[in-house]
Amino acid sequence: MIVISSEKAPAAIGPYSQAILTDGVLFTSGQIPLDPKTGVVAGTGIETQTEQVMQNLAAVLQDAGMGFDNVVKTTCYIANMEHFAAFNAIYAKYFVSNPARSCVEVSRLPKDVLVEVEIIAKK
Repeated sequence: MIVISSEKAPAAIGPYSQAILTDGVLFTSGQIPLDPKTGVVAGTGIETQTEQVMQNLAAVLQDAGMGFDNVVKTTCYIANMEHFAAFNAIYAKYFVSNPARSCVEVSRLPKDVLVEVEIIAKK
């Protein structure tokens, strides 16, 4: 088991790892739209926040020696299902391989962000 900790993604804000790589499978913790340089939430809209989440996931994937094409499953949490189409437009630019996915509306996310995404990837 290898702990993945990218300096290009926000540090964990609790007692967890950014990701764990085990037997060629990467399990990430949920990424929220924190700017890794400042620790501040990126923007106030779903588009800007989704872009930051994808950049954070890209950094974790890269440090694990993978890319978005390695992703087999995503779990997406959005604070308002009315943002679903805008979220999907950004999501589709990154996950062109169409991995399996769950997407649910939740009542609240850490730091009151609009989106959080976690992934499972395979080398």
